[in-house]
Amino acid sequence: MVVRFMRKHALLVFALILALVVAGCGGSKENTEKEASTETKEPYKIGVVLDISGPGSSLGIPERDTINMIIEKVNESGGIDGHLIELTMLDNKSNETEAALAVKNLIEKDVLAIVGCSTSGTTLAMIDAVQQSEVPLVSAAASIRIVDPVNERKWVFKTAQSDSLVAERVVTYLKSKGLTKIAFASMNNAFGDSGRAEFEKAAAAGGITILGTEKFEVNDTIMTSQITNIKKLNPDAVIAWAIPPSASSFTTSYRALGLTQPLIHSHGIGNKTFIDLAGKDADGVVFPVGKLLAAEGLPDDDPQKQVLVQYATDFEARFGPRNTFGGHAWDAINIVLDALEKAGPDRAKIRDEIEKTQNFVGISGIFNMSAEDHNGLGLDSMIMVEIKDGQWVPVID
Repeated sequence: MVVRFMRKHALLVFALILALVVAGCGGSKENTEKEASTETKEPYKIGVVLDISGPGSSLGIPERDTINMIIEKVNESGGIDGHLIELTMLDNKSNETEAALAVKNLIEKDVLAIVGCSTSGTTLAMIDAVQQSEVPLVSAAASIRIVDPVNERKWVFKTAQSDSLVAERVVTYLKSKGLTKIAFASMNNAFGDSGRAEFEKAAAAGGITILGTEKFEVNDTIMTSQITNIKKLNPDAVIAWAIPPSASSFTTSYRALGLTQPLIHSHGIGNKTFIDLAGKDADGVVFPVGKLLAAEGLPDDDPQKQVLVQYATDFEARFGPRNTFGGHAWDAINIVLDALEKAGPDRAKIRDEIEKTQNFVGISGIFNMSAEDHNGLGLDSMIMVEIKDGQWVPVID
């Protein structure tokens, strides 16, 4: 009897387990089919080159984190039409030669599009390769030379506000404050050189006199000689065109030498790294930047506000304080994904779709690209911000 009972009990347990397995399989049929469908489709390959280490790392690290965050979400939702995104991300170490090697590596991997770089010099080092190979590139850097002249940059786009636009915004601010005689200091690299050239054009058009210019190296920590020269000029204001860490070092040297004229930086300091490195010396600095840093204070009817606040919330929950450079990467990767969804795995069609981007509400602004404009942003994409007690505060000019 005991044996018969045990056999009967074992059969019942087996039947119950079998029923549960069958029921489980039946209940997940839709998910199983979805997974099978995803697995049978080729992934879409996208390449990324960023300044993750080296002097440009304060830009490249938040850009890396932003892109990874977005691709994770896309793949968790099943990819694009069942195609997962296969991301290859390379660090150019803030070096132009490394950037040129990295882009060739990605082209050999048959990526459909490339995002990068973080800085102007490293981006410019990749342009010849993408033009020759006809691979769409969307940069997160600032120099107008990245996309101009547009007839020589058919395959190249960018999401950061152009230095020409930033220069115009700074000149508008100077005129509103009656600051007509200025001194200009910049990094000795592609970003600084392009910024100086564009500011000189904007200043001439706006009636601003440049009394003198100074340069400093990317890794300089003390700028005593440059600032001493500027002090002798007795300008109404001083413009600095750089990114951290040298932008912060210039600011600390500026305060140490006792200059009291307004110090106005470019959009290159749109991250917390600048404030962290400059400390209290950052207070009083004014600069033009996208709306991200003041997102919560925007009117509710601002078309960017919802996108800005959501990105800031998502980013800060995982990586710390928001910054505009991560925002440039958000724009770049989403514009590429949007074009890829419309065009499919065809480089030429992806390029065409990027160029047709209209009313794309991004972090850096609202993008309206065209065959004549591969940036697509206007003056309304920027506000003037002052640093007060280590915080970004919008200013009215």
